[in-house]
Amino acid sequence: MGKKGKHTHILVIRLSAMGDVAMTVPILHALTEKYPEVRLTVLTKRPFTPIFDGLTNVEVKEADVKNRHKGLMGLWRLYKELKPLQLDAIADLHNVLRSRILKKYFALERIPFAQIDKGRKEKKALTRPKNKVFEQLRTTHQRYADVFAELGFPIDLTTAKPLDRIQLSENVLGLVQQDAKKWVGIAPFAAHEGKMYPLESTEEIIQTLNNTDKYKVLLFGGGAKEVEVLEKFFERYRNVECMAGKLNLAEELQLISNLDVMLSMDSGNAHMAANYGIPVVTLWGVTHPYAGFYPFGQPMENALMADREAYPLIPTSVYGNKVPEGYENAMKTIKPKDVLERLMIILER
Repeated sequence: MGKKGKHTHILVIRLSAMGDVAMTVPILHALTEKYPEVRLTVLTKRPFTPIFDGLTNVEVKEADVKNRHKGLMGLWRLYKELKPLQLDAIADLHNVLRSRILKKYFALERIPFAQIDKGRKEKKALTRPKNKVFEQLRTTHQRYADVFAELGFPIDLTTAKPLDRIQLSENVLGLVQQDAKKWVGIAPFAAHEGKMYPLESTEEIIQTLNNTDKYKVLLFGGGAKEVEVLEKFFERYRNVECMAGKLNLAEELQLISNLDVMLSMDSGNAHMAANYGIPVVTLWGVTHPYAGFYPFGQPMENALMADREAYPLIPTSVYGNKVPEGYENAMKTIKPKDVLERLMIILER
């Protein structure tokens, strides 16, 4: 493994979720830049395929875990489909039951198989309410890189470059007219309530940006309820465009790659924007960057966090799914004026 000039084909496993899948991109980009002889096949869910556009020597293989590849027999079928790829190594960036079963199957061929160390023990210490060990953990990006180092392909993440911006298609340009105004992306939603900034505070930010008449605010979201909320903002403010429900993921990434700044929660949108080197301002509620899910290459001053003096149990979990009693308003300690100040520093430099 890792010998210069050797053509190596590595299977990379990361099935979900969107943010975690997006976080693989800087590592895969750095890997293929340093080792141009390496071919990668990413095993993931079909909807995530556009995330890997722009990477060289990277192909995507769909894992249909709800149908064709469901259960032990489905995973055996998947293994049989992967066999003809003539894999030299497997990098498991997920380390869940499905990938561990695949590991058993690939052991039959004695293919080198490296798995991510998720740092469960350290994360438990960081998020527990008592005897909390509040310190920066190894980042997910570093943990991904460790897997490739184990296979003989060390990479230096400090030299990782962002992906190139994507040219906008006619469909996207038809929705967002290009003008002299700078583009501010706002993705106000997250998978869990504990990671979501209050919508009234988000609207205050949108209103202030709108009233300057210098910026075009592009709203991102998905699902009928989110679209309904964002459409109301679109109706109220003339410099606001609602992108939710109008673009597929490939088109959304085109737009994200051309933003001047993205305002996001601790969610997938932050990681997708960071992959293109877009400045990302992130808002953190009951989660915290110390858990290792901070967007790649972003300065820490772009993270605005809930007040830990008032809410000392933060982070309450890694994923934001645990909101202790009395912590429902933790994100209200992040003031809209502070968010706006951070955005303006980026927009006016």
